Amino acid sequence: MSITEFSHSKEAFTETLSRILLIPEYRIIKLHLQLEQWGEPCDLSYGKCNLQKAGEILMRTSLSSFLYLNYSLNEAIQHIAMAGFDAVDIWGGRPHAYRNDLHEHDIRSLHNQLDDFGLEIASFIPAQCDLCSPHTAIRMDGIRDIQTSIELAARLEASIISILPGHSLHHQCPDEGWDLLADSLARIGEFAGHYDVLLAIEPADKYASDLINTTVQAMDMIDQIGCDNFGVVFDTGHALIAGEDTDTAIRALGDRLFHIHLSDNHRERDERLIPGKGRFDFQTLIATLKSTQFEGFLTAEPGWQYTLDPDSAAIETREFLEFILQE
Repeated sequence: MSITEFSHSKEAFTETLSRILLIPEYRIIKLHLQLEQWGEPCDLSYGKCNLQKAGEILMRTSLSSFLYLNYSLNEAIQHIAMAGFDAVDIWGGRPHAYRNDLHEHDIRSLHNQLDDFGLEIASFIPAQCDLCSPHTAIRMDGIRDIQTSIELAARLEASIISILPGHSLHHQCPDEGWDLLADSLARIGEFAGHYDVLLAIEPADKYASDLINTTVQAMDMIDQIGCDNFGVVFDTGHALIAGEDTDTAIRALGDRLFHIHLSDNHRERDERLIPGKGRFDFQTLIATLKSTQFEGFLTAEPGWQYTLDPDSAAIETREFLEFILQE
């Protein structure tokens, strides 16, 4: 059990308390009000139960800050904590953590906020860039974008950075795109070697990439570039579209499985539905992860359609993850 304690003004306390009480399943362990700042002692403490049994492999839940793209990163972190997640995956687009937007005082503020809420950073998700373009200037810009993201992730103490492969151009031979991507990733891997971070290739759906759609292709790329700091993100939505067998894929990845992204669809397109709303078999996923002793984060990635009411999506997602982890 982990309990995070912090103090507020009377107004902030009232707002925080109302948010917590709106979530009956939040599992408040201790709620103690003292009125010190208003003439008597004041303190608010709350926490979350570890729902897994003693001896079980610990898998923790995270939510991509992308769901709160209409909010500041600080606001996103607050809402994600209030929804009951253990961690946040920081989206590297604006207004959250784009390239050089965050300065030292911003990073200190984020660290303090994460500590206050007892949240970890599960991974850093850079803004999309082109790593396989036949145009050298564009590809080099993409490499620099990822390198900047690596520097920022290290300052944020995020240990995993996910990378999408991109798509070759309509007139470009896919083999050329593959080789250019391999060169880009090799450069990025060498650069990342100077930082305490791991790089995770995320196989994309067939509409977003014609280079890496499966975990097998991701491992082929890792074998080609020969960088020890590369692994794979297993994305449930992308795996469903690609027709991957979950148990086989997870076991084949072994210790190269760095991270898990959770979304759902109906096998036709990357709908980015809340987990459990489509056709992916999450029970098999959790059973395999427990069997292989995976101890990382399970990060939910609800799509654009949920961004106008992100709190409802966050709570519904957390409730589903809680359900499948208890089975």
